Formats: sequence, C-alpha cells, structure tokens
Amino acid sequence: MKPEHINVPVLPPSPHLDGDCRGVASILSRVGDKWTVFVIMMLGGGPLRFNELKRMIGGVSQRMLTLTLRGLERDGLVTRTIFPTIPPRVDYELTDLGRGLSKPVETLGKWAFDHRIEIESARAKFDGRNADR
Repeated sequence: MKPEHINVPVLPPSPHLDGDCRGVASILSRVGDKWTVFVIMMLGGGPLRFNELKRMIGGVSQRMLTLTLRGLERDGLVTRTIFPTIPPRVDYELTDLGRGLSKPVETLGKWAFDHRIEIESARAKFDGRNADR
C-alpha cells in the first residue's frame, strides 16, 4: 500500500444500540408475516368481521387468524370493536397507523402479483438445476 492511500475517508461513528435492532426486528417480523400481510390488505377496504376475514383469506386457520389479529391489535395497527348484539358482533378495522402500513403492503402485494410468473420460472430453473446434483 502506498503512503498516499492511508488517508481514506471514513464515515463518522454512529451510536448503535442493540435494543433498536431488536425492536425493529420484532416490528418487521410482525408486518412481514404472511397472515399479517393478508389481513392488512383485506382491512384496507374498511372494517370486516372475523368470519368475513377468514373467508377472504384462504387457508388461514381460526387460531392463526385470531393470533394475527391480537398481535395487530397489540401493535396498534388494528382496532377491535364489539357491538352488544346477540350474538355479539365484532368488527376489525385498521387504525391510522395500520392505514399507513396498508399502502406499502398493497404495493408489495401488487409487486408479488405482477412478478409471480418470473419468480415461478426462476424457482423451476433453480430446482431443476439442483435436482441434477
């Protein structure tokens, strides 16, 4: 290394707090969950009842939908409103925070839909290449 190469610009050190990474990781694991994405997308059109959501989201079990909705409620993304009827009616709706997440989730869903054929083709190519080993 030549002497003129010793003065390399370096970014100033930034404080890195492990707690920040863990906090962001827990949020990303919530919003990146497959069922969360579907729930956010479905509730983007307005409030829905539990069974409406379950019918709209094919393949989700009652337990998984319940856990997903509870997690979203805990994180402040969804509200749960109980109406005093017989039987009780429960509606789920996005909060302002949840509506803020709705647009990026919708964009991600559209991207996945638009590129599914390319991705399926890449998967088949990859799987075929690895099947020969």
